[in-house]
Amino acid sequence: MNRDLKALELGIGYEFKDKSLFRRAMTHSSYANEHRLPKPECNERLEFLGDAVLELVCSDFIFERYEDKQEGEMTKLRASIVCEPTLALCAEELRLGEYLLLGRGEESTGGRMRPSIVSDAMEALIGAVYLDGGFANAKEFVHRFILNDIEHKQLFYDSKTILQEMVQSEDGGTLSYELLREEGPDHNKVFEVRALIGDEEAGRGVGRTKKAAEALAAYRAILKRKNTQVSHVSEEH
Repeated sequence: MNRDLKALELGIGYEFKDKSLFRRAMTHSSYANEHRLPKPECNERLEFLGDAVLELVCSDFIFERYEDKQEGEMTKLRASIVCEPTLALCAEELRLGEYLLLGRGEESTGGRMRPSIVSDAMEALIGAVYLDGGFANAKEFVHRFILNDIEHKQLFYDSKTILQEMVQSEDGGTLSYELLREEGPDHNKVFEVRALIGDEEAGRGVGRTKKAAEALAAYRAILKRKNTQVSHVSEEH
């Protein structure tokens, strides 16, 4: 087991009994193909299992915590937690991309930062913890690294809708999004977008899709407006 994965073990606070399982969770299919490893040696099967564990833990958490929510509301909240952008955000906090085993082609095109790859790795890691340490350890991992700060994650998921509602209720301005730049080949695009309220820039975001960049720009605009409101209240008191 290499030092990098030992550092990740320390970061997640879980020590694997089966180190090969841990390594497999961090092995992307591009690396397995390049090194002619058997197909099961990449993290895709673990991702499948981790996805199911994540859904169950999230469902249980939402059911117990939000007693007043109906089925549709619970489904929407769960979707905001298990979606690719949110999982990529959680993976970024663990710096998961740095520990991935990638093929040279995927490495050279920015695979370590690609939301689809790191979110899949996050699910694979959950699957590996489940197989290695059982459901209780997998549940603890999900609670610690995915269900923490749930309000912000929901805010991130619904950011464009929330910002639109804020603008309409507060000042009735016009909300729009402006594409500032678009770079890279078709399979690895980078978009930078800014959210505008009237002619004033409210927030910026960068993402692998235009939609993701807009969501991040809206999220930052919301945080900026909330901070402004808090500071105004503090000044009044």
